[in-house]
Amino acid sequence: MPDHISQNQSGPEVTNRWAEPWRKAYHRFLKIRGHPREISLGFALGLFVGMSPFMGLHTAIAVLLAALFKWNKFSSALAVWISNPISAPIIYGLTYLIGAKVLNYENSYTLPQHFDLDGLLAIIRGAPELIWVLIVGGLVTGMPLAVIGYFGAYFAIYEYRKNLRPKLRIEKASDIARKIKNRKARKKKKKKRRKRR
Repeated sequence: MPDHISQNQSGPEVTNRWAEPWRKAYHRFLKIRGHPREISLGFALGLFVGMSPFMGLHTAIAVLLAALFKWNKFSSALAVWISNPISAPIIYGLTYLIGAKVLNYENSYTLPQHFDLDGLLAIIRGAPELIWVLIVGGLVTGMPLAVIGYFGAYFAIYEYRKNLRPKLRIEKASDIARKIKNRKARKKKKKKRRKRR
């Protein structure tokens, strides 16, 4: 019986361990300072850039473009992580298939069976076509993803701030009340000192 209980308890712990970094990143995203529109535009830009085949340069490209358009740089840098070592095979496979369909590119790209000089030359010769197909596929998938990302980010930030305003008002009111109380207490102490003299 205890073994059964411990097995059930380990499941949520493992899930929480994987979910915790995502939850923290989401809460960090919601707390970014700036106008929701600029944050959301930066986020959308990051998603769009993240669908391009230039992995390793995504953050630099997104931050540079966000600075150029005066959108939020942090949210754009965060969003490019849609393309990461875990998701990249899926994203690049999808963008390749879509790019090949859009360009009507029928030559399926295959790796050579033997990695020798001829095989390496075949890869280099096929690289420009492959990159072009990935760019077109990234544009086609990146645009709708960016639009969805913009509205999703804007809604999340707006709702978070809307729910936060009453809490901030309460905290501000309690801070003011505490300051008034402290002032009154200090005045009373001063009066007592004067009377003693």
